[in-house]
Amino acid sequence: MRAKAEALALLAGSGTADFAFRLAQVALPLVILRETGSVAATGLVGGAAGIPVLLSPWWARKARQWVDSGPRLAIVACVSALALASVPTAAVLQVLSPALLVLSGFLLGCGDALSNPGRSALLADTGDRWGDGRAVLLLTWQDGLRRIGMLLGPSAGAFAVAAGFTNELLWVEAFAVAAAGLLACTVQPTRAADAPELPPSIRQSLQGRRDVLYGWIVRGTGCVTWFAFTLGLSVLGEERGKPGVYLAAGMTGYGVGALLGTTISLAVVRRTKPVVAASVAWAWMGLCWVGMGVWTTPVVVAVMGALSGVTVVIGIAAISMLITRTSAGAERRTLLSGQTVVVNAGSAAGLLVGGPIVGAVGAASALVGSGIVTTLIAVLVLIRSGQRASRLSNDDAAQIPAIAATIRTAKSSQ
Repeated sequence: MRAKAEALALLAGSGTADFAFRLAQVALPLVILRETGSVAATGLVGGAAGIPVLLSPWWARKARQWVDSGPRLAIVACVSALALASVPTAAVLQVLSPALLVLSGFLLGCGDALSNPGRSALLADTGDRWGDGRAVLLLTWQDGLRRIGMLLGPSAGAFAVAAGFTNELLWVEAFAVAAAGLLACTVQPTRAADAPELPPSIRQSLQGRRDVLYGWIVRGTGCVTWFAFTLGLSVLGEERGKPGVYLAAGMTGYGVGALLGTTISLAVVRRTKPVVAASVAWAWMGLCWVGMGVWTTPVVVAVMGALSGVTVVIGIAAISMLITRTSAGAERRTLLSGQTVVVNAGSAAGLLVGGPIVGAVGAASALVGSGIVTTLIAVLVLIRSGQRASRLSNDDAAQIPAIAATIRTAKSSQ
């Protein structure tokens, strides 16, 4: 029962903090623009926050292993809350500057690099203590709560901003992050007595886990090409004289599909090989984007968005199952950190090249091209993993005569 209570506390904190983040996403650029008068400054916090996450394989190798209990997670959360609170505080005092925005974003990125994999690892460890198969269940529902925030948060934030609440939303996020940390304080660590002095690197943790690498390849590809969905639909709306309509249809459909996928994902991945489920999921997502680019109407975009939302959640659950089944302790925490780097690096790279691509070939062509690339990579990974599985099976079969001969020799010598 204690493990169950700790798991619910971690989920409640994660869901609350993520929902508050979606609310503040709407208000943060407005606050920065009003106080600095600079459009370029609106992206400083997000840009600076991404740097520590991308560099975390080097600087956070030991630090991420330190976040192995609720109280330690709470300490990191409080630092992140202070970084978040510095922006509305500076706005009230009228001292908001680009330098402060960069510093706030950098501290926030350091906190995210430690707290996100740390919370996921704690959830998985708590799930192990709760019962068999609970680890992947908790990680799946953590992702499901994130999808709920994606679906409802921006709309709620827009209403709050329209009602005159901007700085207040930034305060809400800071308090929510601190509260999420305090909720985790009861979670105790699961520390191995023989834990290595030097934590494993991401590359070392992947040794013997080729399927996890395959899962990261298909998920990373989807993150890189994600720009076609967000930027592409935004530009498409402008081109068709319906600004915001296509993106709203796609994101709403995606959010609804993701919630549906959360309810069925575990049943699917338990009946299929995880790497197969992940490959098929992102291949289908790519085909959905091709459909959006070919039949560009809000209804089709919403339907295709919903279908892609279902499959992406199944793919993420499959990779979570691969990690939780094959790792624990320091290696699990390292793998979850590596997955965070893959997602953030892929998304950042996609946004970096996405604008020029959409501008050069057009939104519809960008959707079709990105969908084809995503599907092609997923199919190639599926073929490769199938060949590897077949080769391993053949190797096992080749060893059977030798094993049988060893048994006969042993019997004859008795």
